[in-house]
Amino acid sequence: MTDQILKLVYFMFGDPKKNSLEHRLFNTVAFVNGALNIFGAFSSFYLENFMVIFTLNFVSGILLTGMYFVSRFKNIFHSLFWPFNLTILIYLSSMWFFNGGSIGGNHYYFIPALVIATILLRNHNVWIVYLVYAAATATLYGIEYFNRHLIKMYPNETERYLDAGGNYLFVQILTGLLIFILTRNLNIERKKSDALLLNILPETVAEELKRNDFVVPVRYESTTVLFTDMAGFTKIAETMSPEELLSELDLFFREFDSIIKNHGMEKIKTIGDAYMAAGGLPLKNNTHFIDAVLCGLEFQRFMNLKKQERQRLNLPYWELRLGIHTGSVVAGVVGTDKFAYDIWGDSVNTASRMESSGIPGEVNISSETYEKVKDFFICEHRGKIQAKNKGEIDMYLVKGIREGFFDSDNVHKPNQTFLRLYQQIANKELAI
Repeated sequence: MTDQILKLVYFMFGDPKKNSLEHRLFNTVAFVNGALNIFGAFSSFYLENFMVIFTLNFVSGILLTGMYFVSRFKNIFHSLFWPFNLTILIYLSSMWFFNGGSIGGNHYYFIPALVIATILLRNHNVWIVYLVYAAATATLYGIEYFNRHLIKMYPNETERYLDAGGNYLFVQILTGLLIFILTRNLNIERKKSDALLLNILPETVAEELKRNDFVVPVRYESTTVLFTDMAGFTKIAETMSPEELLSELDLFFREFDSIIKNHGMEKIKTIGDAYMAAGGLPLKNNTHFIDAVLCGLEFQRFMNLKKQERQRLNLPYWELRLGIHTGSVVAGVVGTDKFAYDIWGDSVNTASRMESSGIPGEVNISSETYEKVKDFFICEHRGKIQAKNKGEIDMYLVKGIREGFFDSDNVHKPNQTFLRLYQQIANKELAI
């Protein structure tokens, strides 16, 4: 039931995912005021100045409703800012003369009207809006003061109190609805902005940044860094349109993001066809080396699946170079206008060399990582491999999960023995 109501509200006034707060507010206010004015026009038959009041309500109601439809389905509410406000001002100013002027209840509406106008303001000087509303009310008070006979007064005090009280009550309800709409939509906007921030920064880092306006760099003595790169990227990219290339990379990186998230790793960044992630930060843990290798194996299985699909279609395929290294890094946030969470240190460089010197389609790891994961995974020693700016370093290929540690139905899935030992390592870290 609630979902159906929300769908109706989103259809009528705009979807928070597609329409801004100002746009949805404009649609809501224009529709509600337009509908109420039209209703008020047909509820004024008993009044002495029926035709004038009917015309004012009906015409303003039609104009506001028309603006709602144009704004809702043409998305040009910014262009309707002044027509909307002038319609409201002309209507309220006209009704001033038929509802007792300053001693009636009509003047209460000028305050929420001004509040709405300032909220909807865009690319206009706020002082102009205030001056327009101030000039309108000052003019009305001046006319009333010097030409009291132009104001239609109430026949008795009872009717004045009833009209003023009714208008005051309605303005309270209108203001309450406005506050409810703003509060709800501000919460939606806050969630959207928080979600966008969390797409850039880890949650704990984002919270620190919001709380302190800066993030203190942190040194992590034990982390595992994972690098990937597409082998032959430039050659294959030349055979594809930019749109096809972007679509392929998006497909791969979306899957990588999902795998990384499932294993508690932190995506650091992508640069072109390169993908970088790290484990053991910003929340420290003692299983990051296992997590990184599991991610690497899943990456390569996914890439191999896509390779087979493209081979069947006689299309060029991608192969992934992947390197992993365990060591210390420094992590922090750089930039002021565009924040970026990044890591630095020799361990990052070593992980990058693991990748660049790696065999496509394999999970290439350093000796530091090997020493921590050898009890869980089958690893082959590649020997000492020449790495740029590193000289000869020992490298290993991870071939899969060790026998007795994988599920009987799926050699790629850790079994209960694997998970039990994994949990023991995790608990050791928590006890520190």
